[in-house]
Amino acid sequence: MSSTAAGILFKLASTIAFAIMLTLIKLASSRVPPGEVLFARSFFGIIPVVVYLAVLGVFPASLKTKKPLGHVRRSVVGTVSMFCWFTAVSYLPLPDATAISYSGPLFGVCFAALILHERVRSFRWAAVGIGFVGVLIVLSEQLNGFGIGFQGDRAIGAACALASAVLGAVAAVTVRELTATETTGAIVFYFLACGSVFSFVTLPFGWVVPSFSDAAMLIVAGLFGGIGQVLMTQSYRLAEASVIAPLDYINMIWIVVLSYLVFGDVPTVVVVAGSLVVIASGVFVVWRERRLGILEAKAKARSADTPT
Repeated sequence: MSSTAAGILFKLASTIAFAIMLTLIKLASSRVPPGEVLFARSFFGIIPVVVYLAVLGVFPASLKTKKPLGHVRRSVVGTVSMFCWFTAVSYLPLPDATAISYSGPLFGVCFAALILHERVRSFRWAAVGIGFVGVLIVLSEQLNGFGIGFQGDRAIGAACALASAVLGAVAAVTVRELTATETTGAIVFYFLACGSVFSFVTLPFGWVVPSFSDAAMLIVAGLFGGIGQVLMTQSYRLAEASVIAPLDYINMIWIVVLSYLVFGDVPTVVVVAGSLVVIASGVFVVWRERRLGILEAKAKARSADTPT
Protein backbone atom coordinates (compact mmCIF):
# COMPACT_ATOMS: atom_id res chain seq x y z
CA MET A 1 0.00 0.00 0.00
CA SER A 2 1.33 3.44 -0.94
CA SER A 3 1.83 6.13 1.69
CA THR A 4 -0.91 8.24 0.06
CA ALA A 5 -3.44 5.40 0.28
CA ALA A 6 -2.46 4.79 3.90
CA GLY A 7 -2.85 8.50 4.62
CA ILE A 8 -6.35 8.46 3.14
CA LEU A 9 -7.31 5.46 5.28
CA PHE A 10 -5.99 7.17 8.42
CA LYS A 11 -7.94 10.31 7.57
CA LEU A 12 -11.17 8.37 6.98
CA ALA A 13 -10.65 6.57 10.29
CA SER A 14 -10.19 9.93 12.01
CA THR A 15 -13.54 11.20 10.64
CA ILE A 16 -15.26 8.11 12.06
CA ALA A 17 -13.59 8.66 15.45
CA PHE A 18 -14.69 12.30 15.54
CA ALA A 19 -18.24 11.35 14.52
CA ILE A 20 -18.45 8.82 17.37
CA MET A 21 -17.07 11.43 19.77
CA LEU A 22 -19.67 13.97 18.70
CA THR A 23 -22.52 11.47 19.00
CA LEU A 24 -21.52 10.56 22.55
CA ILE A 25 -21.27 14.25 23.47
CA LYS A 26 -24.71 14.87 22.00
CA LEU A 27 -26.11 12.02 24.10
CA ALA A 28 -24.73 13.50 27.32
CA SER A 29 -25.17 17.20 26.50
CA SER A 30 -28.80 17.38 27.63
CA ARG A 31 -27.72 16.53 31.18
CA VAL A 32 -24.13 17.78 31.38
CA PRO A 33 -23.21 21.47 30.84
CA PRO A 34 -20.90 22.41 27.94
CA GLY A 35 -18.03 23.46 30.21
CA GLU A 36 -17.95 20.04 31.83
CA VAL A 37 -18.12 18.38 28.41
CA LEU A 38 -15.20 20.57 27.33
CA PHE A 39 -13.14 19.36 30.29
CA ALA A 40 -13.79 15.69 29.50
CA ARG A 41 -13.02 16.16 25.80
CA SER A 42 -9.75 17.94 26.54
CA PHE A 43 -8.49 16.00 29.58
CA PHE A 44 -9.16 12.46 28.36
CA GLY A 45 -8.16 13.43 24.82
CA ILE A 46 -4.61 13.96 26.06
CA ILE A 47 -4.15 10.24 26.80
CA PRO A 48 -4.07 8.93 23.18
CA VAL A 49 -1.87 11.87 22.15
CA VAL A 50 0.71 11.11 24.85
CA VAL A 51 0.66 7.40 23.96
CA TYR A 52 1.17 8.30 20.28
CA LEU A 53 4.13 10.57 21.04
CA ALA A 54 5.63 7.91 23.33
CA VAL A 55 5.34 5.25 20.61
CA LEU A 56 7.16 7.58 18.23
CA GLY A 57 9.84 8.01 20.87
CA VAL A 58 9.47 11.79 20.98
CA PHE A 59 7.80 12.22 24.38
CA PRO A 60 8.49 14.46 26.22
CA ALA A 61 11.16 15.94 23.94
CA SER A 62 8.59 17.05 21.34
CA LEU A 63 6.85 19.24 23.93
CA LYS A 64 9.69 21.75 24.06
CA THR A 65 8.42 25.12 22.94
CA LYS A 66 9.85 28.45 21.84
CA LYS A 67 6.48 30.20 21.94
CA PRO A 68 4.62 29.41 25.19
CA LEU A 69 2.48 32.53 24.90
CA GLY A 70 1.62 31.55 21.33
CA HIS A 71 0.24 28.25 22.63
CA VAL A 72 -1.79 30.07 25.28
CA ARG A 73 -3.24 32.44 22.67
CA ARG A 74 -4.12 29.57 20.34
CA SER A 75 -5.60 27.59 23.23
CA VAL A 76 -7.80 30.44 24.46
CA VAL A 77 -9.34 30.96 21.03
CA GLY A 78 -9.61 27.23 20.31
CA THR A 79 -11.13 26.45 23.70
CA VAL A 80 -13.82 29.12 23.34
CA SER A 81 -14.51 27.76 19.85
CA MET A 82 -14.91 24.25 21.25
CA PHE A 83 -17.17 25.51 24.05
CA CYS A 84 -19.41 27.22 21.47
CA TRP A 85 -19.39 24.01 19.41
CA PHE A 86 -20.53 21.82 22.27
CA THR A 87 -23.22 24.36 23.14
CA ALA A 88 -24.42 24.28 19.52
CA VAL A 89 -24.54 20.48 19.57
CA SER A 90 -26.78 20.56 22.64
CA TYR A 91 -29.33 22.74 20.77
CA LEU A 92 -29.18 21.47 17.18
CA PRO A 93 -29.44 18.15 15.35
CA LEU A 94 -25.92 16.94 14.54
CA PRO A 95 -26.25 17.26 10.73
CA ASP A 96 -27.39 20.89 11.04
CA ALA A 97 -24.58 21.84 13.44
CA THR A 98 -22.02 20.05 11.26
CA ALA A 99 -23.22 21.80 8.11
CA ILE A 100 -22.79 25.22 9.76
CA SER A 101 -19.33 24.24 11.05
CA TYR A 102 -18.21 23.71 7.45
CA SER A 103 -18.11 27.50 7.12
CA GLY A 104 -14.89 27.43 9.17
CA PRO A 105 -12.53 26.98 6.19
CA LEU A 106 -14.35 29.80 4.37
CA PHE A 107 -13.65 32.16 7.26
CA GLY A 108 -10.13 30.75 7.30
CA VAL A 109 -9.51 32.01 3.77
CA CYS A 110 -10.68 35.49 4.80
CA PHE A 111 -8.50 35.57 7.91
CA ALA A 112 -5.48 34.20 6.04
CA ALA A 113 -5.77 37.14 3.64
CA LEU A 114 -6.41 39.74 6.36
CA ILE A 115 -4.05 38.52 9.08
CA LEU A 116 -1.32 36.54 7.30
CA HIS A 117 -1.54 38.68 4.13
CA GLU A 118 -1.69 35.58 1.97
CA ARG A 119 -2.50 36.05 -1.68
CA VAL A 120 -6.04 34.85 -2.38
CA ARG A 121 -6.91 34.54 -6.04
CA SER A 122 -10.21 35.53 -7.61
CA PHE A 123 -11.36 31.93 -8.15
CA ARG A 124 -10.83 31.23 -4.45
CA TRP A 125 -12.78 34.34 -3.41
CA ALA A 126 -15.61 33.30 -5.75
CA ALA A 127 -15.72 29.84 -4.18
CA VAL A 128 -15.75 31.39 -0.70
CA GLY A 129 -18.68 33.64 -1.72
CA ILE A 130 -20.64 30.66 -3.04
CA GLY A 131 -19.84 28.73 0.13
CA PHE A 132 -21.27 31.49 2.29
CA VAL A 133 -24.47 31.33 0.24
CA GLY A 134 -24.67 27.67 1.23
CA VAL A 135 -24.16 28.62 4.88
CA LEU A 136 -27.01 31.13 4.65
CA ILE A 137 -29.24 28.41 3.20
CA VAL A 138 -28.49 26.16 6.19
CA LEU A 139 -28.98 29.04 8.63
CA SER A 140 -32.35 29.87 7.09
CA GLU A 141 -33.59 26.51 8.34
CA GLN A 142 -32.70 27.48 11.92
CA LEU A 143 -34.13 31.01 11.67
CA ASN A 144 -37.54 30.04 10.24
CA GLY A 145 -36.72 31.29 6.78
CA PHE A 146 -34.79 34.34 5.73
CA GLY A 147 -36.95 36.68 7.78
CA ILE A 148 -35.85 38.45 10.94
CA GLY A 149 -36.51 36.78 14.26
CA PHE A 150 -33.39 35.40 15.91
CA GLN A 151 -34.95 33.47 18.77
CA GLY A 152 -35.54 29.96 19.99
CA ASP A 153 -33.22 27.06 20.77
CA ARG A 154 -32.34 26.32 17.15
CA ALA A 155 -31.37 29.95 16.55
CA ILE A 156 -29.18 29.93 19.66
CA GLY A 157 -27.57 26.71 18.46
CA ALA A 158 -27.01 28.18 15.00
CA ALA A 159 -25.40 31.29 16.48
CA CYS A 160 -23.08 29.17 18.63
CA ALA A 161 -22.16 26.93 15.68
CA LEU A 162 -21.34 29.98 13.57
CA ALA A 163 -19.32 31.55 16.40
CA SER A 164 -17.43 28.27 16.77
CA ALA A 165 -16.62 28.27 13.04
CA VAL A 166 -15.34 31.86 13.14
CA LEU A 167 -13.20 31.28 16.23
CA GLY A 168 -11.98 27.96 14.82
CA ALA A 169 -10.78 29.80 11.72
CA VAL A 170 -8.91 32.29 13.90
CA ALA A 171 -7.38 29.39 15.83
CA ALA A 172 -6.29 27.79 12.54
CA VAL A 173 -4.42 30.97 11.64
CA THR A 174 -2.60 30.92 14.98
CA VAL A 175 -1.71 27.27 14.43
CA ARG A 176 -0.16 28.13 11.06
CA GLU A 177 1.97 30.72 12.82
CA LEU A 178 3.05 28.18 15.46
CA THR A 179 4.06 25.52 12.92
CA ALA A 180 7.07 27.63 11.96
CA THR A 181 8.81 26.66 15.21
CA GLU A 182 6.59 24.18 17.07
CA THR A 183 6.01 20.46 16.60
CA THR A 184 2.55 19.06 15.91
CA GLY A 185 2.73 17.11 19.16
CA ALA A 186 3.39 20.27 21.17
CA ILE A 187 0.56 22.18 19.48
CA VAL A 188 -2.00 19.43 20.15
CA PHE A 189 -0.79 18.62 23.68
CA TYR A 190 -0.75 22.19 24.94
CA PHE A 191 -4.13 22.91 23.36
CA LEU A 192 -5.76 20.01 25.17
CA ALA A 193 -3.90 20.71 28.42
CA CYS A 194 -4.89 24.38 28.38
CA GLY A 195 -8.45 23.43 27.42
CA SER A 196 -8.66 21.20 30.49
CA VAL A 197 -7.57 24.08 32.73
CA PHE A 198 -9.62 26.79 30.99
CA SER A 199 -12.79 24.70 31.29
CA PHE A 200 -12.78 25.31 35.06
CA VAL A 201 -13.75 28.92 34.34
CA THR A 202 -17.27 27.56 33.77
CA LEU A 203 -17.35 25.73 37.11
CA PRO A 204 -19.24 28.53 38.96
CA PHE A 205 -21.98 28.37 36.32
CA GLY A 206 -23.09 24.93 37.45
CA TRP A 207 -21.27 21.68 36.86
CA VAL A 208 -23.09 18.49 37.85
CA VAL A 209 -22.14 15.09 39.17
CA PRO A 210 -22.75 12.96 36.07
CA SER A 211 -24.40 9.59 36.24
CA PHE A 212 -22.25 6.54 35.60
CA SER A 213 -23.47 6.28 32.01
CA ASP A 214 -22.91 9.98 31.29
CA ALA A 215 -19.44 9.87 32.85
CA ALA A 216 -18.58 6.81 30.77
CA MET A 217 -19.81 8.48 27.58
CA LEU A 218 -17.78 11.63 28.29
CA ILE A 219 -14.62 9.64 29.02
CA VAL A 220 -15.01 7.56 25.86
CA ALA A 221 -15.82 10.71 23.88
CA GLY A 222 -12.59 12.30 25.07
CA LEU A 223 -10.60 9.19 24.19
CA PHE A 224 -12.14 9.03 20.71
CA GLY A 225 -11.38 12.72 20.27
CA GLY A 226 -7.74 12.08 21.09
CA ILE A 227 -7.65 9.01 18.84
CA GLY A 228 -9.15 11.06 16.02
CA GLN A 229 -6.45 13.69 16.54
CA VAL A 230 -3.72 11.04 16.36
CA LEU A 231 -5.18 9.42 13.24
CA MET A 232 -5.54 12.81 11.54
CA THR A 233 -1.95 13.76 12.40
CA GLN A 234 -0.69 10.47 11.00
CA SER A 235 -2.69 10.99 7.80
CA TYR A 236 -0.95 14.31 7.16
CA ARG A 237 2.43 12.62 7.74
CA LEU A 238 1.70 10.09 5.00
CA ALA A 239 -0.12 12.10 2.30
CA GLU A 240 -0.23 15.62 0.94
CA ALA A 241 -2.57 18.07 2.65
CA SER A 242 -4.30 18.79 -0.67
CA VAL A 243 -5.31 15.12 -0.85
CA ILE A 244 -6.32 14.80 2.79
CA ALA A 245 -8.16 18.07 3.45
CA PRO A 246 -11.28 17.43 1.28
CA LEU A 247 -11.90 14.18 3.17
CA ASP A 248 -13.05 16.26 6.16
CA TYR A 249 -16.43 16.48 4.44
CA ILE A 250 -16.81 12.68 4.57
CA ASN A 251 -17.57 13.28 8.24
CA MET A 252 -21.07 14.43 7.24
CA ILE A 253 -21.89 10.91 6.03
CA TRP A 254 -21.07 9.34 9.41
CA ILE A 255 -22.87 12.16 11.25
CA VAL A 256 -26.05 11.68 9.23
CA VAL A 257 -25.98 7.90 9.71
CA LEU A 258 -25.27 8.02 13.44
CA SER A 259 -27.74 10.86 14.00
CA TYR A 260 -30.48 8.82 12.33
CA LEU A 261 -29.64 5.57 14.12
CA VAL A 262 -29.22 7.12 17.59
CA PHE A 263 -31.56 10.13 17.60
CA GLY A 264 -33.88 9.49 14.66
CA ASP A 265 -32.88 12.82 13.11
CA VAL A 266 -33.15 13.22 9.34
CA PRO A 267 -31.65 16.34 7.72
CA THR A 268 -34.13 18.46 5.78
CA VAL A 269 -33.85 19.19 2.09
CA VAL A 270 -32.76 22.75 2.91
CA VAL A 271 -29.90 21.57 5.14
CA VAL A 272 -28.78 18.99 2.56
CA ALA A 273 -28.85 21.58 -0.24
CA GLY A 274 -26.91 24.13 1.79
CA SER A 275 -24.39 21.49 2.89
CA LEU A 276 -23.75 20.41 -0.69
CA VAL A 277 -23.09 24.02 -1.72
CA VAL A 278 -20.63 24.54 1.16
CA ILE A 279 -18.88 21.21 0.56
CA ALA A 280 -18.59 21.82 -3.19
CA SER A 281 -17.05 25.26 -2.63
CA GLY A 282 -14.58 23.87 -0.09
CA VAL A 283 -13.48 21.04 -2.36
CA PHE A 284 -13.09 23.48 -5.25
CA VAL A 285 -10.84 25.75 -3.16
CA VAL A 286 -8.55 22.84 -2.28
CA TRP A 287 -8.49 21.51 -5.85
CA ARG A 288 -7.81 24.94 -7.32
CA GLU A 289 -4.97 25.70 -4.93
CA ARG A 290 -3.43 22.30 -5.57
CA ARG A 291 -3.51 22.87 -9.33
CA LEU A 292 -1.92 26.30 -8.96
CA GLY A 293 0.68 24.88 -6.58
CA ILE A 294 1.64 22.24 -9.13
CA LEU A 295 1.91 24.86 -11.88
CA GLU A 296 4.05 27.11 -9.70
CA ALA A 297 6.35 24.20 -8.80
CA LYS A 298 6.78 23.34 -12.49
CA ALA A 299 7.51 26.98 -13.30
CA LYS A 300 10.20 27.12 -10.60
CA ALA A 301 11.68 23.85 -11.86
CA ARG A 302 11.86 25.22 -15.42
CA SER A 303 13.50 28.43 -14.26
CA ALA A 304 16.02 26.47 -12.24
CA ASP A 305 16.91 24.38 -15.30
CA THR A 306 17.30 27.45 -17.49
CA PRO A 307 21.02 28.33 -17.87
CA THR A 308 22.02 31.84 -16.81
